[in-house]
Amino acid sequence: MKMVLLRHGESEANFMNYWTGWLDVALTAKGMQQASQAGNKMKEAGLEFDAVYTSVLKRAIKTSQFALEEMGQLWIPITKTWRLNERHYGELVGKNKDEMKDIYGAEQVKIWRRAYREVPPLAKENQFDRRYDFLDPRLVSRGESLEMTVKRLIPLWEDSLAPRLREQQNLLVVGHGNSVRALTKYLEDVPEDLMDTIDIPNAQPIQYTFDEHLTIIDKKIL
Repeated sequence: MKMVLLRHGESEANFMNYWTGWLDVALTAKGMQQASQAGNKMKEAGLEFDAVYTSVLKRAIKTSQFALEEMGQLWIPITKTWRLNERHYGELVGKNKDEMKDIYGAEQVKIWRRAYREVPPLAKENQFDRRYDFLDPRLVSRGESLEMTVKRLIPLWEDSLAPRLREQQNLLVVGHGNSVRALTKYLEDVPEDLMDTIDIPNAQPIQYTFDEHLTIIDKKIL
């Protein structure tokens, strides 16, 4: 069974270098092209998916659509889940990373970005639309550490992804830099102190192959 992890293509926030978190921003023209190229790579690898999972943010949703269109697999059922959202960066959302370095120092910004348990300054309140209305308010943080993001992803793996893989289904999972890092950490049991070595470029398909016990038997970058 195969599962491909894919970070969305370049977003407007990536281009302008600000923290995005759960802010819903669009892909750039380059990001759209990257998503189509990712689809072409997966097509050339002969991948056929049974189900697709994305976050509820349009940069991931659109990436999945561009990729699937390139593969001729737009018809595949897509599940959109908040659990694949980017890490919630609290009060840092919308702030330029370089400007924050000038204010707080490069070391503090690095800690906010890469430390495993560091929680960013919390948002005073979340101003989200109705896509989150169905959630227990206790599930919606005002700011997350990477550790919290990992814990948010585990139920998705246990309740949805793993059971489908056991049924010998191939899955495409489209998320964000930190949600893909979080799932990578969980799948590969990466130590906390090595988390900053996990690099997830935009729109680069990462293919895992599992045996019947869901042990990873192969990993490749397409």
